Amino acid sequence: MRYEDRQARAAALQAEQGLDVLLVSDLTNVRYLTGYVGSNAVALLAGDRRLLFTDSRYVSAARAQTRGVEVVQAGRDLLQRVAEAAADAAGGGRVGFESDHVTVARHTRLAELAQGCELVPVQGLVEGLRVRKAPEEIAMVREAARIADLAYEAVAREGLAGRLEADVAWALEGLMRAAGAERASFDIIVAGGPHGALPHAEPRREAIPPRALVVVDLGAVVGGYCSDCTRTFATGPLPEDLAHAYAVCLEAERAALAACRPGIAAADLDAVARGLITDAGLGDRFGHGLGHGVGLDIHERPWVRPEGTETLEAGMVVTIEPGIYIEGSGGVRIEDLVLVTEDGCEVLTTSTTDLVTLG
Repeated sequence: MRYEDRQARAAALQAEQGLDVLLVSDLTNVRYLTGYVGSNAVALLAGDRRLLFTDSRYVSAARAQTRGVEVVQAGRDLLQRVAEAAADAAGGGRVGFESDHVTVARHTRLAELAQGCELVPVQGLVEGLRVRKAPEEIAMVREAARIADLAYEAVAREGLAGRLEADVAWALEGLMRAAGAERASFDIIVAGGPHGALPHAEPRREAIPPRALVVVDLGAVVGGYCSDCTRTFATGPLPEDLAHAYAVCLEAERAALAACRPGIAAADLDAVARGLITDAGLGDRFGHGLGHGVGLDIHERPWVRPEGTETLEAGMVVTIEPGIYIEGSGGVRIEDLVLVTEDGCEVLTTSTTDLVTLG
């Protein structure tokens, strides 16, 4: 990964905002900028001075993992050393901090420790750099998507009816790990029958019923990068309302994939799918956004939803995932992970979206 380039881009944005020092405390952003993988670190950028503070548990690993930064050992509570270094580097100037990731208590203490400096809240600086993926990032996401597809091949091979939701979820995570995933990118969802009407259902130790829809939502992590994919299966002939819901959801998903391209507003892309579902009389059954960015975090910018403010650009990786949820009956969600290209999009998750009936 090009960590030095990322640091330089962050430093340029820092300078544009008139900041003498930038403190990066969100661990995902720290990883993006430096390569650090651990649970306790703060990065400090001040011109050509680039420091990573961590404690004794991680110092050796951090020196092996990171590029472009000097690793500084501090106590378990990093704030004293971070504040001292920030005050020294800023010389009474402006110190930016990630306001979305700093508690009120830590801000108060930072202000006390870095007296004479102006603390400036910063939002989305590093996250903005992460929105468009570099080729090496795309390669990781692509491999994570391939492993997710392997999991769906296993579902089709082994069936669903009569199996416990929790057992299916556990088996799928094991399969993905065996295929090379570091872990699942989130808690796998397996939800059969009426349980599938909960968009974020937790797998139960209950058998998947016949003649029902089963929502399976999963993803893998490779090199820190996530994939995300949902398929909905049938376990026999379906009641008319569920068959109709699946057909409408599939039409909406395919229309959104066809419309996904650079230059389209995120809100307009959401409207493509939402309009079809609404026209079918099911608009009130689609309560969440159409999609979201995927990368080091499973949910990150851009947000593809009615209130989304960004415009899609080549290099973005987003989900397209319309859903229809009928309380007391069941749910359907069909989700693909896509890379926005120069002239459209590439679907990274390739398992079929046609309705598959499994015994």
